[in-house]
Amino acid sequence: MNEGKLHPITVATRDIADIFGRMGFSVEYGPELEDDWHNFTALNIPADHPARDMQDTFWTKEETPRVPRTHTTAVSIRCLEKMAREGLTSYRAISPAKVFRNERTDLTHEAQFYQLDGFAVGPDITLAHLKGTFETFFREFLGPEAKIRFRPSFFGFTEPSVEVDMWFQPEGKEGRWLEYCGAGMLHPNVIRNAGLDPAKVQGFAWGGGLERLIMIKSGVPDVRMFHNGDIRFVHGFSK
Repeated sequence: MNEGKLHPITVATRDIADIFGRMGFSVEYGPELEDDWHNFTALNIPADHPARDMQDTFWTKEETPRVPRTHTTAVSIRCLEKMAREGLTSYRAISPAKVFRNERTDLTHEAQFYQLDGFAVGPDITLAHLKGTFETFFREFLGPEAKIRFRPSFFGFTEPSVEVDMWFQPEGKEGRWLEYCGAGMLHPNVIRNAGLDPAKVQGFAWGGGLERLIMIKSGVPDVRMFHNGDIRFVHGFSK
């Protein structure tokens, strides 16, 4: 009789939580069906932002529409609100969980996938701490030969903002840079929206696809393989 195996997303989530746990990050979760405030407005995404358009986002048909969350940054803002309510001066956490996007699927995109978001907030957090955190994580999760790069970018909820790319080279295929996540220092408006004072605390945040990390680590060529229900895919992993 064949033994059952954990899905590679479950295995990776546990490994990731262990690595970040050793850096002082807790694991936090929130609702998959979110309100406008936590998914958009509190994150400094105004009403006319293109990310709200139907080609990117699903909405319910309720009297007050809600959205299947498009990122687990919605969990981060809930954590910051908790920080304000409880009078905490520092907080760091990750949120590895499912998100939903109304978009076409291809080798590196899915309409339903898992995202790894995280943040660290305190009185003296800088962008250098973000870089050091990422370098430590990638070195432990992907190995000492992991290659990453940071590029200037723009996101409504961070300023300054960067995009983080990973070198992706499936066996027998040409290598290329694969965008992993958006990141940066939390925008002062986001900190204020959570009920905190940006003059007293600041921090970094990021959000990226969890499956893409596994693709890099294990050489998976197509993100859709994680969700097609083929048991042979699960048994193809060593753990």
